[in-house]
Amino acid sequence: MSVVIVGGNECMVRQYKDLCKEYSCCAKVFTELKGGMKNKIGKPDLLVLFTSTMSHKMVRCALSETKGLDTIIARSHSSSMSALKNILVEHVG
Repeated sequence: MSVVIVGGNECMVRQYKDLCKEYSCCAKVFTELKGGMKNKIGKPDLLVLFTSTMSHKMVRCALSETKGLDTIIARSHSSSMSALKNILVEHVG
């Protein structure tokens, strides 16, 4: 399963990826809005939005890239490891 995480903390990127790997998921993490983010999201199975650490523009960009796809969208105000773990348990199993 492919997971794209938008938002979160820059220092937690490695931990987010490691946790996703424990659930047999391949993860991409975007903590900042960069020019190439729009073309790099791809077609993920799960899109995780950490809303407290991202701009409205990042939300709109991520949602527009997955519009029309069968992507599950999970939003969390907290960008903690336990919040990500709860999302993965709920959607990946």
